[in-house]
Amino acid sequence: MSVAEVTPAVAAPPVAPTDPAPGKTVVLYDGMCPLCRRGVRSLKRLDWRKRLHFQDCRDTANWPPSAVPLTLKRLLEEMHIVTPDRKHALAGYKAFRWMAWRVPVLLPFAPFLYVPGVPWVGNKIYLWVARNRYNLVPCDDGGCKLDLKKKA
Repeated sequence: MSVAEVTPAVAAPPVAPTDPAPGKTVVLYDGMCPLCRRGVRSLKRLDWRKRLHFQDCRDTANWPPSAVPLTLKRLLEEMHIVTPDRKHALAGYKAFRWMAWRVPVLLPFAPFLYVPGVPWVGNKIYLWVARNRYNLVPCDDGGCKLDLKKKA
């Protein structure tokens, strides 16, 4: 009898996704959206401390590990961040507030993002911009249209 016949088959452990930026907040944004790309370029310049890692959410194979399940549909509706400990994923206005505390230039404004009424208005504005982002900035090649409307 050969060794292979005696040794029981052992399944390989599942491969954990590799972390694209250990110890950093991962910002998942729509890489086909011109407005989103402009915002990312600006935030990269302002992130002097290099605490943020920006990643196109359409690159599903390289999403960061996250205790909170991520779906492409939700990521395309709103920008998300995955916290450095990978235990939390925040979307939209809440994600922006998280980043405001970590980007030096935005830090003085961060406390005001919690003033009563501001989160409600900020969320409404964020959602409106997110839904209309392809109409706000022209798309060069026409390939960035996305229908997020719910079908009955």
